[in-house]
This record gives sequence, C-alpha cells and structure tokens, in this order.
Amino acid sequence: MQPVKIEDLKSVVALSDLPDKHLQWILNHSEYREYADGDIITKYGDPAEVMWITLAGKVTFYMYINGRQVYYFTFENNNITGGIGGIMPYSRMKTIPGYSYAVGAVKLLCIHKKYFSDLEQLNPDFNQRLIGYMTDRAKAFATTQLQYEKVNALGSLAAGIAHEFNNPAAAISEIADELSNRINKNYELTIKLLGCNLTPQHLQNIFLLMGKKETEPVQNLKRTLLQRIDNEDEMEEWLEENGFVGRAMAETFSECGFSIQELENIRTDLGSESFDKVIQWLENLISSQKIVKDLAEASRRISNLVASIKSHVHMDMTNELQPTNIHKDIENTLTLLGFKLREKNIEVKKKFCQNMPDVAAYVGELNQVWTNLIDNAIYALEKNGSLIIETSCDDKIIKVSIIDNGSGIPKEIMSRIFDPLFTTKKIGEGTGIGLDIVNRVVKRHNGDINVTSEPGRTEFLIRIPIEQHSASN
Repeated sequence: MQPVKIEDLKSVVALSDLPDKHLQWILNHSEYREYADGDIITKYGDPAEVMWITLAGKVTFYMYINGRQVYYFTFENNNITGGIGGIMPYSRMKTIPGYSYAVGAVKLLCIHKKYFSDLEQLNPDFNQRLIGYMTDRAKAFATTQLQYEKVNALGSLAAGIAHEFNNPAAAISEIADELSNRINKNYELTIKLLGCNLTPQHLQNIFLLMGKKETEPVQNLKRTLLQRIDNEDEMEEWLEENGFVGRAMAETFSECGFSIQELENIRTDLGSESFDKVIQWLENLISSQKIVKDLAEASRRISNLVASIKSHVHMDMTNELQPTNIHKDIENTLTLLGFKLREKNIEVKKKFCQNMPDVAAYVGELNQVWTNLIDNAIYALEKNGSLIIETSCDDKIIKVSIIDNGSGIPKEIMSRIFDPLFTTKKIGEGTGIGLDIVNRVVKRHNGDINVTSEPGRTEFLIRIPIEQHSASN
C-alpha cells in the first residue's frame, strides 16, 4: 500500500490548492520512491519518462557537459519549482541530460508521462501551472548555462593567452641580456674609438648616413629572400677581405640597408686603421638600436594583449547597455585567438565598412558571440585556410559575416547546430560556448543569425539593430 496520503500532497506547493479528488487521482496514478542521501535518482542518457513530486528532501541536478558533471539546479518544495521536477507536460526532452542526486532522505511520487493527457483533461489550470514551472526552470537553466559557458570560454582562452604573453615576455628577458652585453661591449669599443684620429665631422657623416637608413627602410624590405641572402653573401665576402670574419656583422649591415660602396666610402673618409675600429663600433651601435626596437615591440605586444583582454571581458561586470565599436571588438577577439590562427597559418581577410557607428550592446555577451563564431571557423579550417570577416551598416542595422572555406556543415546536422549542448567538437576543444547561447545573445540584442554552408564556404551572418532597448534576461 502506498504510504502517502492526500494530506501529504497538500504540503507540496504546486498541489496545495488542488481539490481532494484531483489529489487522489495523482495518488492513484503515481509510484512512490525513496532515496537515501547521495543516491543517484536519474542518470545521463536515461529515458525522460516521469514527472516527480517532492514530498521530502532535495534533489540536485548536474548537467553532463563534455565529460564533466556541472552543477545546475536544486529542486525542493518551494515557490521556485513548486516541488515538481523531471519531465513536464509538453516537454520535448527525450533523455536525461545529466545526473540527479538525493540530498538528505528523499521521498518522491513519480507520474509517468503516459498519464499527461489525462492530467490535462482532469485539471487544465494545473497543467498550465506545470508548464509555468517548466518555463521558469528553463530560464534558470539558461542563466546557469550562460555563466558556465562564459567561464569556460575564458578558461579555453587562458592557455592561449598565457602563450601569447610568454612569447614577448621571454623575448624581453633575452633582449635585456643581449642589450646588457652590447652596452658592456660599447664601453670597450668606445675606448678604442677615442684612440683614433676622428673629428666631429667624421662621426656626423656616419650619423647622417644612419639617419638616412632609418627613414628609408622600404628598399630593404622590398628585397626578396634570395636577394637578401645574395646581399649578405657579398657583404660577408667584402668584410672578410677587410679582416672581419663572421656572418653576424654582414647580416647587421645588410639588414640595415648598407651597401658595400657606402662602407667603402666610410673607409676612404676615415682611413683603414680608424675604419677597423669604427666599423666594429658602428655594428654594435646598429645592433643595440635594433635590440631597443625589439624591446619596444615586445612591450607593445604585451600592452595590446592587456588592452584586448580588458576590452573583451570587463563589460561583463554590468548588465546595462553600453556603446561599443564592433570593429574594435572583433579586432580584440582576433588578437586573443591569434595563437590558434598562427597555429594553422590561417589567412584573415577583413572587409570592414566605413563609418561603423557605435552599437548599444551587452558588450561582454556580444564579445562571446564573436569569440565563438571565429573559434568555430578556426576549428573547421585546415592548415593554410582562409577566414573572411565582412561588415556593413546603414542607419538602422549593422551586419557581420564570418566566412570560412572549410569543409562545411553536413546537411544532416544543420538543423541541430543551435540545439542546447550540441557540439561536433572533441572534449576540451573550442570555447565551450554553444551556438544556442550565441543565438540567444543575438536575439537579446533584437537581432538574428543566419547560416549558409556548402563545402568550401560556410557563412554566419549576424544582423543587429544600432538602437537597442533593454531586453529581459
């Protein structure tokens, strides 16, 4: 005999005002179950077949995501869930998406979904109440999922960003050591230089020539690799004829754009004895200047990364609409995903419209849209692939197209790509942001997203109004 009475059901929030005959119907069509603290109530992949009513205890639910159980929700007898869990009337859920555990001594009444149509006829108002609880639960799940996806996305980027920081940081350390060596060497070479019969005009002529090289670097950059190698070979041969053995000095002068004739002119101006000392001092000076430039470039890279990260995530701290520059946001996203782009040697083509206006947006969430779509495109591309980002705008709408030339999305899964938790990626790969989240964020901005795909071209087109009104979560 079932150890539950009508009075027990009246203590359940969702059932408290139901007539006794309806409560009796529930008792007659339900199964009583008990669980000890920590027991598994439902498992991932189990058929979703029953709605349960909480008579005692609590039930915690953990979504199963990428091989891990992630806490999502606690069901208990309160105004949030009404004491009802499991599958609800009109739910499309086929299988359980995670694991449910008993907290304390749990007592449940379970009603199989085969009775849902009878329940609707018995009490349509109660049926609508259950749908309301299901809707509220879906909203709570969506909020939890969004927060989880945000954290997961940042975690996925963290390793790559650390690598991005490590490269210039390591370069700065090496550059500092080399610069220290060059400075010490400069003392020695300057002492030797002071022993030469040099005039201020001699040094002025050298500095004028160096200044010319600073302002005319294009000619050297236009050289092909073979031309640069040939020039270095000729420079090395000339230097060896003049008593300087080693490739490094030839590379320094060649890279700076010096010609053999210019070095000949310096030697003619100074004389052979002074030239031998001056050329070593000059090579050390040029190398030191290059090291300082490399140091500045490494520092600039770190500053740009910091700026990109701050711009990408700090707006998450507010839930208000903020003006943002979409082009800048996309550039920041490309910076943060730069390690993945370089890893596959992906060519990025940006076709940005002119005069892109600032857009009112929930900036942190919208940045996750760009992060996910670009990351998905990178994932879909083979080495040496191509990524195109196009934007256009008018006085009402901005459009962003993210196009890759990968293998395309198979037709058999195209209809599912916006389903919650659907992914074709392996565990631990990608940002963790599902396209359903992307879709919801775009809709929150009163926009839409369209996908077209065939082998060699997949395009995600996002349209967002420039003017926004506050949307609900």
